[in-house]
Amino acid sequence: MNDLIKKDMLLYSDIIKDDHPDLRQKSLPANIPLSNEEINVLKLMNDYLWNSYDNEIVEKYKLRPGVGLAAPQIGILKKMFCILAYDEKGDFHNYCIINPKIISHSEEKTYLETGEGCLSVDKTVNGLVHRYRRIKASVYLYDFETQELISTVLKLEGYLAIIFQHEYDHLYGKLFYDRINKENPFFIPENSHPVIFSPQDE
Repeated sequence: MNDLIKKDMLLYSDIIKDDHPDLRQKSLPANIPLSNEEINVLKLMNDYLWNSYDNEIVEKYKLRPGVGLAAPQIGILKKMFCILAYDEKGDFHNYCIINPKIISHSEEKTYLETGEGCLSVDKTVNGLVHRYRRIKASVYLYDFETQELISTVLKLEGYLAIIFQHEYDHLYGKLFYDRINKENPFFIPENSHPVIFSPQDE
């Protein structure tokens, strides 16, 4: 573990960028049960995502908002990531995920019409990333309220499935733009359809 685990709060400057060699490495499984250091890493990542939803904290600390963050993005090569996001229907989801493994997926794919972004990529990369529309993954989930580590199977679809697969890629040294079609960045396969977000009430 690196010195980040001694911090009380992650800043955007703590997130390594895409020219850093650690982002191209494969991560190792986390310990089961988790070590205190691993729990603190999860807390730092999850807190960063929560803070990025608070406009005052974002402005004060110059944070870049995000919906997911993986341990390799802070230089810790362990199979852990956090998700904090609203789905297409406006329902809120928060997962702290350890040692995930995708065990099945749909043939149908999906994508974000605006393309994907990443806290580790400062530049704009144009192009579409096509991912499985539905996935099933075996995971451990950590619950900070109960301090429990739960073994379960997550079934995700649409936007949440995209976020999961984006973070999952980080554990294997892949970045989202690796998946953009180099010859035709905006190519749409027949079996891929965009994520459609429901209008939110004002």
